[in-house]
Amino acid sequence: MRMSRDATARRHDEIITAASQMLRQRGIEGLSVVDLMQSVGLTHGGFYKHFNSKEALVAEATSATFNVICGEFSNVAKDQGSAAALKAYVKYYLSADHVNTPELGCPIPAFAGEMSRAGRAVKSAFAKGYEPMLVNIAAGLACPPEKRRLRAIELLALMSGAILAARASNNPEQVVEVLSAARARAELVVNAIE
Repeated sequence: MRMSRDATARRHDEIITAASQMLRQRGIEGLSVVDLMQSVGLTHGGFYKHFNSKEALVAEATSATFNVICGEFSNVAKDQGSAAALKAYVKYYLSADHVNTPELGCPIPAFAGEMSRAGRAVKSAFAKGYEPMLVNIAAGLACPPEKRRLRAIELLALMSGAILAARASNNPEQVVEVLSAARARAELVVNAIE
């Protein structure tokens, strides 16, 4: 029995959602198509009804991940303003929750390190997703508009590097130190008026 187009689309979305979480938890190399398909109740063979390759899956899941994160950020900005949205984002980003639940967090510290070995479609999806993050961050900064892009790059690099360092640590005290230092620097960047 064939699935309806709506059912197929829903199944496709389930696969993308699961892949997004798995990518952030395991990275590109650690993403197993077999494990992914089992996690959504399908067989490995069913994968090819949805994707031509693992690279196509990773590219689509990467785009979806960035879209969700940027969409959530934009929604908060619409409700509370760009500055408040940025402060909330920084607070979450530099938190123990983000360190401990990579599958729900930002893809940059999760698998950006694999981009040098990724295929063209994945690199393109990652680059396209990265740009709106910078735009959202820049909109919430206090500095003059001509300085915002560079400050946004600085802030995103600071935060993603801090999460990488915190996740690499096997010492809870060091995690607290890394996050605390990063939050202090992030606050200076966010509030700098020059």
